[in-house]
Amino acid sequence: MDDGGYRVNSSTGDDIVAWCWDMGGTTAYNTNGSITSSVRANTTYGQSIVSYSGNGTGGSTIGHGLASAPTMIIVKKRSDVDDWKIYSETLGNTKALAFTTAAPVVTSAYWNNTTPSTSVVTLGHGGHTNANGDTHIAYCFHDVANYSKFGSYTGNGSTTGPVVTLGFSPAFVIIKRSDAVEQWRIFDNTR
Repeated sequence: MDDGGYRVNSSTGDDIVAWCWDMGGTTAYNTNGSITSSVRANTTYGQSIVSYSGNGTGGSTIGHGLASAPTMIIVKKRSDVDDWKIYSETLGNTKALAFTTAAPVVTSAYWNNTTPSTSVVTLGHGGHTNANGDTHIAYCFHDVANYSKFGSYTGNGSTTGPVVTLGFSPAFVIIKRSDAVEQWRIFDNTR
């Protein structure tokens, strides 16, 4: 099987890794936003998966199904070849990262310059997060004590690096330098 050029089931003996989250057991329609979305949410762990069709209108909203505002959102247009766009609370609602490139943060209107609320995510007028008539998928997350933490830190150039206190021992960490061209880094406690 091939997924957009990336091998996910190679017969050549490649090692494969998958990181999976429990997004809850029931999918339901969510009418909290101006665009009806289909949501599967695990409110205990602060994570949901949201499917919706874009309308190309800036300021449109989708319900995310969580109990708190998302601190990280990953959006992918499914009906077209497109890059993943990432919202991070620490970067703010006027910026985004791309998941499959080494590019630094870009200024964008993907989130319509609006911070997510406890019930909805606001979308820009089109393109990667709200293209008219295109289907999109969004993964929404917020911090949960002793389970997940999203944020940023400033490097210090030392071999010991800065200390980032999470309050728990993480099983999975993703790091992306946001001010320069740099690849994403993923660390886990299994490999």
